[in-house]
Amino acid sequence: MRKLKEITREVLFAVLPITVLVILLQLAVMRLPLEIFLQFFVGVIMVGAGLILFLLGVHVGLLPVGEMIGSVLPKTGKVWLVVFFGLLLGFVITVAEPDVRVLALQVDMVSQGIISQNTLIYAVALGVAISVGLAMVRIIFNIPISYLLVAGYTLVFILAIFTPQEFVPVSFDAGGVTTGPMTVPFILALGVGVSSVLRGKSSSTDGFGLVALASIGPIIAVLLLGVIYF
Repeated sequence: MRKLKEITREVLFAVLPITVLVILLQLAVMRLPLEIFLQFFVGVIMVGAGLILFLLGVHVGLLPVGEMIGSVLPKTGKVWLVVFFGLLLGFVITVAEPDVRVLALQVDMVSQGIISQNTLIYAVALGVAISVGLAMVRIIFNIPISYLLVAGYTLVFILAIFTPQEFVPVSFDAGGVTTGPMTVPFILALGVGVSSVLRGKSSSTDGFGLVALASIGPIIAVLLLGVIYF
């Protein structure tokens, strides 16, 4: 009950500013039709209720399970198993990410079906999967994150030269949408769990940086998609 109250308060503080701003704009500038204005209020209520339930689910389910999986896998002593499940979890959690689906739908509409919704979703999910797999390798072998970030963005800039310009902004948007409410909590918890076992509680911060790596994979994947399509 205490957690529910805290989450409700957080959501109210997040939603109220934009609600008040829209009301002020409505009174002073916009003068939207009453029907549309009422639809906005209904939407605010639905968004608020959805955020409360979602964040409660994250705290109750996603974070504990992600950290538990991350802490159990290294105890098997099999590096390939940790990397494999990092790849698999990165893929399936991205497919479930609502932000990715919104982007894919918009790209499908703009490209008139040339780049289908499912094609973009699976490309982005594959990019995240490979990034999470590399992140697991980084934690296991204690590789500095700066090496992977520099190598990743160097590859991004090289691919951007050979990719049609229309794909460049889409690719960076793809990197942004993967840092959504489904992917971030689970991947961070997974990384912290793996790191806490392999490096000890004092070095569990090594589990961070996965989101930065996860955002590079989709960029590279969409740029490669542009090379393949054109």
